[in-house]
Amino acid sequence: GAGGVLQAGLIPPLVLKLKTELDEIQELILGTLSNCLRVEVSEALAAGAVTVLKEKLSHPSTTIRSKAAWVLLEISSHAEGKIAVCQEEVIPVLVSLLEDTQPEVQVSSTGALMFALVTPQGRSSAMGVEAIPPLLTLVAEETSKARLNAIKTLTLLAELPEGRQTLLDHRDTIERCLHDPSEAVQRAAEIAITVIDWKP
Repeated sequence: GAGGVLQAGLIPPLVLKLKTELDEIQELILGTLSNCLRVEVSEALAAGAVTVLKEKLSHPSTTIRSKAAWVLLEISSHAEGKIAVCQEEVIPVLVSLLEDTQPEVQVSSTGALMFALVTPQGRSSAMGVEAIPPLLTLVAEETSKARLNAIKTLTLLAELPEGRQTLLDHRDTIERCLHDPSEAVQRAAEIAITVIDWKP
């Protein structure tokens, strides 16, 4: 299990192997890393995992792009991981993946953004690369698997005055989600609208 891999100190060599191994092996390594990093993230950060994963986000294989974004999601769920993701400028790459042709890549990259954008640096980085339009596109697509994560990510951006201003003009896109078949999407849309309508 994950604990065994951690105890054996295998994370740094796994991160190194990601650079050179065949695609099928990379997929396995990414799967293993995502399980380990739920528990503990500092070893992976020390081994330079964020830089390697950032490169994998532009890999030709859908599975590898998606899994790399998923591992970054696990990393960003930790406070120190959020900082590393901002420092290594991963957010612009995640934002570009919002327009990926593959739904699973969109899901994992919006998930990773949702965690990274909890920090002020994360939010300003996302605003700097104009994350709002592609997020709104995902919200507007009724079949989008990434819809829920996209609404939650926009809610974080609505906490910035310029984010809120932009989203006031697109309130109707989020309002439509109040009638979504998914209850989780409905709830997320309610929260988003509350934040957008908030008068300081």
